[in-house]
Amino acid sequence: GRPLAQAGKVPYLPRRAMSQLYASSVARGRVGADPVEARAKFIVRTYNHLFAAIVLFAGIEIGLFVSGLAGVIAQAMLGRSWLLVLGGFVLVSWGASHVAHRALSKPAQYAALLAMVVAQAIVFVPLLFIADKVAPGAIQSAALVTMLGFSGLTAIAFVTRKDFSFLRGLLFWGGLVALIAIIAGVVFSFQLGTFFSVLMVGFAGIAILYDTSNVIHHFPEDRYVAAALELFASVAMMLWYVLRIFIASRD
Repeated sequence: GRPLAQAGKVPYLPRRAMSQLYASSVARGRVGADPVEARAKFIVRTYNHLFAAIVLFAGIEIGLFVSGLAGVIAQAMLGRSWLLVLGGFVLVSWGASHVAHRALSKPAQYAALLAMVVAQAIVFVPLLFIADKVAPGAIQSAALVTMLGFSGLTAIAFVTRKDFSFLRGLLFWGGLVALIAIIAGVVFSFQLGTFFSVLMVGFAGIAILYDTSNVIHHFPEDRYVAAALELFASVAMMLWYVLRIFIASRD
């Protein structure tokens, strides 16, 4: 205590003052907080925000199709290269995730999540429009498969409690290769077929495992909005490519 204080290493406080400081810290939640309870609260908030994002996404899509705007958007986007739409999908996901991870304020995180949901809803319109025309029932089937896949992967992460952070490098290089493949398809005018979609469903599954592991182990507990955004992006990616597989199977 006192010798160290005199040496300038740590401040010296009388025992009574230390007790008062500790009690004050506990009252403010700085000391003595249950880390398990805090993490559980963070996880609940994350999945509540994920559920809200999915509901908002579905609501936007329903509104676009009921109003007839979906047809206009689809025709405008399909008038260009379909691979450009795929590229836009990838870039939107990356951009919103990038902003959410670096945003310190809650309003900025919510803005990134809202931007992600709205952008994904617009990018999805051509694919949903095609599915509705050429593959009736494919949207519902793809949503069910995606829900089951997400639930299964989430269960694996929570039951095993394994840290899947080692998948980060695989996701980085896999995403880079996928983006290069899309750009090459645009430049050299070739289509990315069903095999590419199957690979991307697997890639989305890896992303869900990685994101869920981060939610369990690593995400700061004030970043539940950003965590929900990450999960939403991965779920949207899986839905996108599962739906592409269903559409291809009806051709």
